[in-house]
Amino acid sequence: MASSPEMRASDADRDRVAAVLREHYAEGRLNVEEFDERLDQVYRSKTHGELGVLTRDLPHVDLRAYTARATAVPEKKSEKDGGLKGAWAIWAMASGINWVIWLAVSLGTWEEIFPWPLLVMGPWGVALLVSSIAGRGRDDK
Repeated sequence: MASSPEMRASDADRDRVAAVLREHYAEGRLNVEEFDERLDQVYRSKTHGELGVLTRDLPHVDLRAYTARATAVPEKKSEKDGGLKGAWAIWAMASGINWVIWLAVSLGTWEEIFPWPLLVMGPWGVALLVSSIAGRGRDDK
């Protein structure tokens, strides 16, 4: 039995449309912004007509054949990894600059100076390491 556009959508209907959008996103038909926007609209939709608008410009997929399945969006994980990689890159750059300054001062005064860059690198590096390990543990679950 075909549903009319005014008919109220169930949670299962919304989950099926979300699964279809994930499939189209994985195939490259939607970029991350379009996917996020449509996914937000899916869960705000109240009728079959509102759900139909979200997939109107995509190739037809029989929604009844799709079962709702929870799949993670790969982009989200890489954003998280990118954030940690960026933090480590900033840490390495700041540490390198501090070591260059320390070396220049040491050579300029011809004295042995306490390696103070360790005071900057140490706590910051430990905090990043803990964040990296804690983040990796959450991904495994």
